[in-house]
Amino acid sequence: MATTILFKSRSVSVSDFRCTAEAGGAPFVEQFGCHSVSYVRKGSFGCHHRGRFFELVAGGLFIGHPGDEFMCTHDHVCGDECLSFFLEPDVVASIGDTKAVWQAGAVPPMPELMVLGELAQAAADGRSDIGLDEIGHLLASRFVATTSGKPSQPARPTARDRRRAVETALWIDANSHREIELEDAAREAGISPFHFLRMFSATLGVTPHQYLLRSRLRHAARRLVDDDAAVTDIAYDVGFADLSNFTRTFHRAAGLSPLKFRQAARGERKIFQVNPKAPELN
Repeated sequence: MATTILFKSRSVSVSDFRCTAEAGGAPFVEQFGCHSVSYVRKGSFGCHHRGRFFELVAGGLFIGHPGDEFMCTHDHVCGDECLSFFLEPDVVASIGDTKAVWQAGAVPPMPELMVLGELAQAAADGRSDIGLDEIGHLLASRFVATTSGKPSQPARPTARDRRRAVETALWIDANSHREIELEDAAREAGISPFHFLRMFSATLGVTPHQYLLRSRLRHAARRLVDDDAAVTDIAYDVGFADLSNFTRTFHRAAGLSPLKFRQAARGERKIFQVNPKAPELN
């Protein structure tokens, strides 16, 4: 099993699992260490869990409950790939800690869950500007709502909530050059990360991570126009961890590279005519 940790915070961690077990390989018993939701993006595997047997295929969810034992088999396909979200107890409590739901073991491919699974994979691949911790909260929340038969109600922010969201957005913008996780922003707002994510998104129309990323892009665009600093320096100054990520994200937003954007801002207007497609962010 090849495992890559993609993200880790105080409440959510995300890992990429690629199983290379050969078909018919000997299974062995394992135990869940915490609540988890794993999106099967490729392949298939079987699972014995709490006296039941499940066949998981691409698009399904593998659900973990702390302390439960399970045993995976690979009778049909050689290998599978999963994107797994591991949740701390406070996150589960805020979403809904219904034992029967979290001991389901597996969920078959369902449209309302698969679309979030694919969005999660896009975030993991850097093709979306939603945060991995945010999509982890959303996927777990949608799983609980779907399997419990109690759809979550749309967030209706109060006047106090809206003020909190706006004040936190201003704080994010002022500190966007720093590494800000969902828990950091939620602490600034004084509420749990799960409820902060819903409140912020309902009030401002974007998630906290999307707002953080767009603040960084806005500051970068201003720097590209106003000074002669190297593109690499600007990328690091505004909060991007590496140049390639900055260049990819900026190009997706502006429709052209940071360097060409700077050239266009300084008189080479025809650059904007080369790619007339309206810029967009995922």
